[in-house]
Amino acid sequence: MTVTTAAAPAWTAPEATAALLRRLTGVSRLGVAFSGGVDSALLLALAASALGRDQVVALLGVSPSLAVDERQAAHEVAAQIGVRLVEVETYEAERAAYQANGPDRCFHCKDELFTRIDDEVVATHGLDAVAYGENADDAVRPDRPGSAAATRHAVLRPLADLGLTKADVRHLARDLGLSVADKPAAPCLASRIPHHSEVTPAKLAQIDQAESALRRLGFADLRLRHHDQVARIELPEADLVRAVTSPLREQVLAAVRAAGFTFVALDLAGIQSGAFTLPLLTIGRGPGVPGPTAERPHESHRG
Repeated sequence: MTVTTAAAPAWTAPEATAALLRRLTGVSRLGVAFSGGVDSALLLALAASALGRDQVVALLGVSPSLAVDERQAAHEVAAQIGVRLVEVETYEAERAAYQANGPDRCFHCKDELFTRIDDEVVATHGLDAVAYGENADDAVRPDRPGSAAATRHAVLRPLADLGLTKADVRHLARDLGLSVADKPAAPCLASRIPHHSEVTPAKLAQIDQAESALRRLGFADLRLRHHDQVARIELPEADLVRAVTSPLREQVLAAVRAAGFTFVALDLAGIQSGAFTLPLLTIGRGPGVPGPTAERPHESHRG
């Protein structure tokens, strides 16, 4: 009889902290581009441990593409870690290329964020460097044009450089007791709009209102895709039957219609990460994605 044992975790929190500290040689004060998700939360917590809480600042980009619930949650996570959070107002919605919503939309969003940080935050807070929470799985995905903006602005990506996968990130977040250790991914609201359909504040507000209402109905993981009058809801497979069973079905319908949609559809394929972007991209690099193409420094394998 063969006995199979679970593989030991690749990292412990002290090991990850020590490895990060080595990556941050010469950095005394660090800004972390922070969303409140598990990747940036882990990076923030490890950096606070490595450099000291007073030497790290969480930088939250705020614009209409940030859900109200996510903004509040980010403040709560930063408070749990014990690091100061600074909100950075961004204006990607004024960029024509962002409004056009091509496959490179994320580049323009991240470029706006990192430009604002460079121009308005680095000197004010005496930062030696800025980092963001790209992990090793993200780095090999072709639907991440925002990484080109990070390269353009010399933003560090220590989790990816250390080879930390999403599984590693979640394991370490649990080890550190972070409240977001098992939080589902929460991409920006603009990701719910099909490419080449204009991104507008009105559409973003509709999506935010409808998704917030659905979360209050008990759907923790979801995407609401905006197809003009039609709202297409993506849910995990385990939630599909529940969503169409009375009385919840009527509550879902009312909540989404209250946000301004005429028709409400449930996608039987469930949650689909990158559903709009991946079909439009060439493997390895999306068409029209601007920015440097040079290999990233210190990158061992690549999310």
